[in-house]
Parts: sequence; C-alpha cells; structure tokens
Amino acid sequence: MTDTRMRRGRASLAFSFLVQGVAFALLVTRIPAIQDRYGIPDAQLPAFLAAVPVLAGVGSVATERLVRRVAPSLVLRWAQPVVLLALLAVGVGRGMIQVALALAVFGLAVGALDASMNMLGVSLQRAHGRSIMLGFHAAYSLGGIAGASLAWLGAHGGWALGVSYAPVVGVLLPLALVGSRWYVDAVAGPVGETGGTGSGRGVAFAVLLPFCLVMSFAYIGDSTVSNWSAKYLQDVLGSSEQTATVPYNVYMVMTLLGRTLGDLGVRRFGAAAVVRAGAVLAAAGFALVAGAPGVPAGMAGFTLLGLGLCVLVPQTFAAAGRIGFEKGGPAGSDAAVARLNVFNYVGFLVGSPLVGMIGDVWGYRGAMLVPMALVLVSVGYARSFEGTGGRYGDGHERARAADVGRGGHRL
Repeated sequence: MTDTRMRRGRASLAFSFLVQGVAFALLVTRIPAIQDRYGIPDAQLPAFLAAVPVLAGVGSVATERLVRRVAPSLVLRWAQPVVLLALLAVGVGRGMIQVALALAVFGLAVGALDASMNMLGVSLQRAHGRSIMLGFHAAYSLGGIAGASLAWLGAHGGWALGVSYAPVVGVLLPLALVGSRWYVDAVAGPVGETGGTGSGRGVAFAVLLPFCLVMSFAYIGDSTVSNWSAKYLQDVLGSSEQTATVPYNVYMVMTLLGRTLGDLGVRRFGAAAVVRAGAVLAAAGFALVAGAPGVPAGMAGFTLLGLGLCVLVPQTFAAAGRIGFEKGGPAGSDAAVARLNVFNYVGFLVGSPLVGMIGDVWGYRGAMLVPMALVLVSVGYARSFEGTGGRYGDGHERARAADVGRGGHRL
C-alpha cells in the first residue's frame, strides 16, 4: 500500500469522525427544541431518546453480519449520508410519526456508522504500526464541539430546526461522499502479520468481556457528565444558570486535548499504562466533584474527567480489534469491533438513569461515587490492553527484543 493512499485514507476517515461528531451534537443539544416542535409529552420523551441508542445497537449487530459480505468502507460510505439526511428529517418533519421514523433511521444508521468507522480506524492503526486511534476520536470531539457551538447559535438566534440543520447537511454530505473515495479497508500489519484465518465468528465473548466492561463504564461516566454536570453545579454547588453550562464545555475541550496528545502517550508508554492513568484520573475527577466544597473545585473535577475518560474508548476499540485480528484475521477484527460497539450504547443507556435514581436516594454527591467506582474497575483490566497500538516500528521491535531477552513474550 502506498504512503499516499495511507495518508488519504487516514485523512478521509478522520473527516468522517468529525462529521459524525457534528451530527450527533446537533441532535442531542437541540432535544428541547425537538420536543417543542413536535409536542412530545415529557412522559414520552425518555422513550424517544432511548430508542436511538437501542436501535444503534441493532445497527451495530447488523453491521457485523453485513461486513462478512461487503467491505466496511462501503457500509460507512452510505451510512454517513443516511445519518445526515435523518438529522435533516428530524428538523423538517411535521408530525410525531415522522420524527419517530427519522429518529429510528438515525439510530440504525449511527450504529452502522460507528461500527464501520472504528473497523477502518483499527485497520489503519494496524497498517501504520503505531497508535493513531486516539487521533480519529479527537476529530470526533472537535466535531462535537463544532456541532454544539452551531446548536448554541441556532438556539440563541431562535432559528427553526430545519434552518439550523439544512446548511450543515448541505455542506457536510457532499464532502463526506467525496472523502469516502479514499477510505482504506482491512489491511495486515507493518511487519507482515496476517492474523488468524477464521471468519471472525470464533471471537468468544469471554475474550472480549474486559473490553466490553471498560467501554460500558467509560460511557456511563461520559453520560453522567453530559446529562448531570449542569444540574450538579447549579443545584448542589449553587452556581448560576450561566455558569452551570460551563462544565460540559470544559469537559469537551479537555477530551479533545487528551485525545490529540494521547497517541503520543500510547507510543511512549504503551496502551496499558495510558488506560490505567486515564481510569485513575477519571476516578479522581469524580471524587473531586463528589466532595467539591464549591464551584471552582467542581470545575476542576470535570476537567480531570475530560482528560481521563477520553482515552478509554479509543484504546478499547484498538485492543478488541487486535484480539479479533489474532483470532480471525481482518474479519475477526471487524466482528470484535462491531460487538464491542454495542456496549457504547449500553453505557449510554444505563449511565443517566442510574445516576438519577441514586441521586434521588443518596443525593447527587453520593451518586457521583458510583461512576467513580465503575471507572476504577477499569484499572484492573488495564493489562488486557498490553501490546495494543503502542510500540510498533523501532520502539516495538526494541520492546519485543527486550522481552525475548528476558525469556518473556508480547501479547
């Protein structure tokens, strides 16, 4: 594979991650406007919102089967336009049935999109021989910040949903289609690894379980921040309404920063060390938020959370893909990523209701200790990430030679 093709493949995939970040942020940050436009009762709103991640899980499972017959790049090439068009349909629909159908299509397509994007990301990391997965997710975080900013402009300008969504879709959809020409599908590693020879169906769930748990715990933490940070700062720490909107923005900026620099850390120290440090930082962030005497300490806690949680999901995809590749070659890697991706939505579904229920019983300070404990469990699974995306090329060869010299082996 030529260097030019690799560079184009990497750039086009990073753009796909960015587009997905924009689209998802535009949806979730305008939920109040969507509810008002369609007159969705408060009692029905949770069902509408839960349907998206549930159907995304269905889309991810379907993608695992689909990529046995077609390339992941083909799935991504057509899933992304469907996501954007479904977003536009949410903005311009005229009735409850229409918005329900649009959200259903959005959820199914997002599942296919997330799974296929991460399949290609894992494959490109394997081809590059060094950690680049965090960079793709940094592009997603940048897209999320851009999408949330556009949503803020729309909300404060009093723009209709269709007016907010149509220009974004009009610009991003053709660019995504053009960029999809350069996607790169499954490839072997830089030193001639071919992986297993199976179909990918033999990747046992027990092997993937540590990564599934880490993925779920990371998204429980993430959904806690996105759904409860503003309420926590205002109701528990006594901030103003304006100040209460700041923690999530700080969290997103730190997520972008951590992912932008994270690949360097993985290459230098290895994935296991980065996952361990990220989990500890995130747990410390939740502990600081839970015990914060005032707004500044709470802000500091959310800052730590952004830096800590941001590394867990990309490295989990990379590790599961590596295991799948060892068991069943590129098909095994794709299958592992698709199965793991379901637990993205499990964590998203569980996190917010869990914190809400515990907050009603213990108070919200006590509720913050639950995601703290779950994230800390990830420290115990850090060893499962050894050998993932960190020390390839010269560093990888030196580390492997050192291990052999000590009579050991690398995972």
